[in-house]
Amino acid sequence: MGPIHSHFCGSDMALTASVLAAIVAAFAPLLVILRSMKPKKKDVAFFHPFARDGGGGERVLWCAVQAVQSDLPNAVVHLYSGDDADAEELRKRAIEVFGVEIHRPVHVVRLKLRRLVQAETYPRFTMIGQAVGSILLGLEAIFKLTPAVFIDTSGYAFTYPLAKLAGSKVVAYVHYPTISTDMLARVRQRKSMYNNDQGVSGSAWKSNIKLLYYRWFASMYGMVGRCADVTMVNSTWTRNHIAQIWQGREVHIVYPPCDTGGLERLDYDGPRELEIISIAQFRPEKDHRLQIESFAHALSRVKDVPGMKHLSNMRLRLVGSCRNAADETRVKELRLLSEELGVEHHVHFSVGISYPELKKHLGAATCGIHTMVDEHFGIGVVEYMAAGTIPIAHHSGGPLTDIVVPYEGRGTGFLATTLEEFSSAILEVLSMPVPARRSMARAARAHASTFSTARFLASFTTAVRPVLSTLAST
Repeated sequence: MGPIHSHFCGSDMALTASVLAAIVAAFAPLLVILRSMKPKKKDVAFFHPFARDGGGGERVLWCAVQAVQSDLPNAVVHLYSGDDADAEELRKRAIEVFGVEIHRPVHVVRLKLRRLVQAETYPRFTMIGQAVGSILLGLEAIFKLTPAVFIDTSGYAFTYPLAKLAGSKVVAYVHYPTISTDMLARVRQRKSMYNNDQGVSGSAWKSNIKLLYYRWFASMYGMVGRCADVTMVNSTWTRNHIAQIWQGREVHIVYPPCDTGGLERLDYDGPRELEIISIAQFRPEKDHRLQIESFAHALSRVKDVPGMKHLSNMRLRLVGSCRNAADETRVKELRLLSEELGVEHHVHFSVGISYPELKKHLGAATCGIHTMVDEHFGIGVVEYMAAGTIPIAHHSGGPLTDIVVPYEGRGTGFLATTLEEFSSAILEVLSMPVPARRSMARAARAHASTFSTARFLASFTTAVRPVLSTLAST
């Protein structure tokens, strides 16, 4: 990636400064109130409005809570959440869904304005709408409880100046940059994608306006991001983007916690079923459509090759959770797609299943597929590897830079970009001789231990200890 000024010119910075000056003038009384607030000396609060989203971010939340409680026993831990669940329900969920045990109570601070950060609230100018919404949600949180340490584990950087002004130390764990130079490049190149629809990419003048909007927003994002006292990211890919946009900040790579220990107990030497598993929330960027299309393409190929006819019974299992009605609609559309492609009897949906069920499916599948472009990390891919399930991931983001990489000279999986490449990889894995598959699974499992929960707890604690140590001394 090139230097930051190649993307964000001086006029963008000047515009950003002017906008900030106007905001400061308009909200001067509010700023005075924030500066007068007194943080509670022993309180640590996690900002995670969607505490039951079922994804890797929720696992990070509960493991981070566990790390803080272990390192600072006298801390009073709070959770800002918009979910209708009490502390005991969330504690039980952490154990049942993620196998993470929280030893002491977490006090829930209920947020009523969560809808202000939901993407569907803003059909247009979604990023700025959610940014403003997060400011209002952040104000609600800070006014209800002003902690000594404010830890954001959901990526709402526009809340950082508020917490900082109120006297809190700010800790950021960034899963994915709100905006990146890759996003700018796609708009500039007029590439159609889930966050750059055909109506914009097909028009030169609309693309130019969107590019200016993105460049301005990136400057704002950089300014608020620099309010963090500690910045952690989940992968090399995320670090590169955050370091570029949040210039001048030390950025710690803290790989997300993966249940490698529990999954490593699954047997990879025994027989596996002709099943491809997918673990991902049913969000548009996960591109489940490509998974079904690639599977259908692979299935059509085996019927024409005599030596592969035994693969005609292969299955694709999509495991994931739905955050909202839009995700539920997406699942219905994927079921219809399976019917249209004639593979509905081969494609199985496991929505919202328990963690023990997930482990059972991982132990049965031969390979796992992950198709998101620029996946910030890819906990699901690590789970495949730890379970002895051969991964097939998109040739980008965390899987490319950190996960599906050689281990002691041996391959750990496959990377693909197109439908044809994913289809070929599926057939190659399912056709591998058992000794070759076991050798790759062994190497993949060994590399997966890099991303263990124990490693996360140690790295997270090391990163936040300078901030938490100020609480220990009060």
